[in-house]
Amino acid sequence: MRYWCEHAWLDASGVRPGVLVETSSDGMVASVTYDEPRPLDAYRLPGLVVPGFANAHSHAFHRALRGRTHGNGGTFWTWREGMYHLASRLDPDNYRRLATAVFAEMALAGITCVGEFHYVHHAPGGVPYADPNAMAEALRQAARDAGIRITLLDTCYLTGGIGRELSPEQLRFSDGSVESWAERVSSLRSDATLLAGAAIHSVRAVPRSALAPLVAARPTGPLHVHLSEQPAENEACLEAYGMTPTELLADAGALSPRLTAVHATHMSTKDIELLGAARAGACFCPTTEADLADGIGPARELVDAGCVLSLGSDQNAVVDPLLEARALEHGERLRTGQRGRFTPVELYGALTAHDSLGWPPGQADLVAIRLDSPRTAGSQPEQVLLTATAEDVHTVVAGGRIVARDGRHEKLGDIGLLLAEATEDLWK
Repeated sequence: MRYWCEHAWLDASGVRPGVLVETSSDGMVASVTYDEPRPLDAYRLPGLVVPGFANAHSHAFHRALRGRTHGNGGTFWTWREGMYHLASRLDPDNYRRLATAVFAEMALAGITCVGEFHYVHHAPGGVPYADPNAMAEALRQAARDAGIRITLLDTCYLTGGIGRELSPEQLRFSDGSVESWAERVSSLRSDATLLAGAAIHSVRAVPRSALAPLVAARPTGPLHVHLSEQPAENEACLEAYGMTPTELLADAGALSPRLTAVHATHMSTKDIELLGAARAGACFCPTTEADLADGIGPARELVDAGCVLSLGSDQNAVVDPLLEARALEHGERLRTGQRGRFTPVELYGALTAHDSLGWPPGQADLVAIRLDSPRTAGSQPEQVLLTATAEDVHTVVAGGRIVARDGRHEKLGDIGLLLAEATEDLWK
């Protein structure tokens, strides 16, 4: 397939006119040429074309909480109780239906690859399904039907808090031990849709004694972790171990370029130095961090220390990567009183940080953004990500194929209807 881009920003060289992208049969970019007149056999992509967005942190089932928790007040911890109640209703069939709609919503917004932080493994009570990876396979099929790739960050979850037993609601998240978790995950096969990765849920859910064995059990591939999202996590870790969560991970040998620290909100200067020295990733989820009153993390300091920045939709209260990028910059402005904390090049880098999800470079993923909408008209192409929203994404190409066009999914049609049906099915 050949795509002719009216304007394209495909690398750090900036916006170029008349860019011709040719794709191969395996969904990779075969060639890119610049200043080309449009060939008659090439599909025209007007506006500004950028690489497909990477959603580095998602919990697909949280989407069913949208519009049901935001006005209730409370704290992160009271919100979590509602999330546990929702998790108790999931099974492989209804999870596949919901995740298909959620991943299709992501496709409409320009997301071509998602890192799914997956911890609902078993039936209620912790009883394994006949296929121990039935819930993971539901997510594989959902991503396939939505036309995007998924890095399945299969999550180890062993305790209900530091020194605490699992609650009844948490039993289905746990395999009981690192060894049992690793054995189950080892049977999860990667393919053209799914890449099998791993995750440490948090230092709350994986005790110190289990961290090093977990890292050793999955020595390659993406490894993600919820890190210092809440002050209470830091306080409990300091009380139990005499060190911060980041220091605990460093002590266990978990810090490396393959690790992505999700949230990294409440960080000490030493924490930032440790993550940066390891060239670890840092994934910020600004809309979730705002919704849950987590706080605003030190994104600029982490990047300056050496971390690779990525963005995620987390609870999927909002699925709009352009809004996440803008919220990241706005959070920095509110935190520091300075504008332009991140350049557009850096923000596009965070939007397209596929490396954190383990996929090889060169995927034929393209996102075409309108330059003539009420939001973007008059914008310089280089700054359109600071004015556009997901509504301005008009065509999305994933793996060389068009998956969404003009607000409609090519295969699944009306995503709003699918989301409504899947959500109501869970709550009835």
